[in-house]
Amino acid sequence: MNTVVVRNVKIGEGIPKICVPIVGITREEILESGKNIGAIGADVVEWRADWFEDVFVFEKVEETAKELRNVLGDTPILFTFRTAKEGGEKAIEKQAYVELNQKAAKTGYIDMVDVEAFTGDDAVTAIVKAAHECGVKVVASNHDFHKTPAKEEIVSRLRKMQESGADIPKIAVMPQNKKDVLTLLAATEEMYSEYADRPIITMSMAGTGVVSRLCGEVFGSALTFGAAGKASAPGQMGVEDLKTVLSLLHKSL
Repeated sequence: MNTVVVRNVKIGEGIPKICVPIVGITREEILESGKNIGAIGADVVEWRADWFEDVFVFEKVEETAKELRNVLGDTPILFTFRTAKEGGEKAIEKQAYVELNQKAAKTGYIDMVDVEAFTGDDAVTAIVKAAHECGVKVVASNHDFHKTPAKEEIVSRLRKMQESGADIPKIAVMPQNKKDVLTLLAATEEMYSEYADRPIITMSMAGTGVVSRLCGEVFGSALTFGAAGKASAPGQMGVEDLKTVLSLLHKSL
């Protein structure tokens, strides 16, 4: 299993890393969130740029990314435009999505970009290529806010992401019942044990799935998302509580 090193953070080894999302609408809100998160001490910060009111004016995206980098110092930044079809705030045309991620990668202010794995193979390939040319890592993601697919399907999607050249495959699914959480965990363990040659991120959402955000070290998920203020997805715990539980589990393993 290869790890992914981003600045001083090694993803895929030891305690799962904690990523905290920024979901500010204005530049001021984004930078204020960055200051708060910096004080809490997250391992990674995800800038959910789909919330940003000026996300379609790239000069303002770049300017905000630069200021956010100054605020966060050496904390890695994951740039994410979550599209409306996968639970995000805004719709975007495929070509504009590709160009936004490519341009973001080229700014030098961010460390990772999130690419939705089922945007289209051509789009994914274009973003992965551009990001890697800039030394930026890629998280390939898929979100199902309605259901939990079968174990075989979850594993298949994660393997497709790995084959796309992304550095970290990620999947988030919605449980309808407790058995769905077990399905997600079983798929995570199978992917980790049998197919993965790089870190993976998996989670079952909402209250029912919270346990999946805590036991990544047991089943093979390398990073979990915690909230500092407003959560970006259902089921995110506060960072301090998350740190406590992850640490307790780690000591017992």
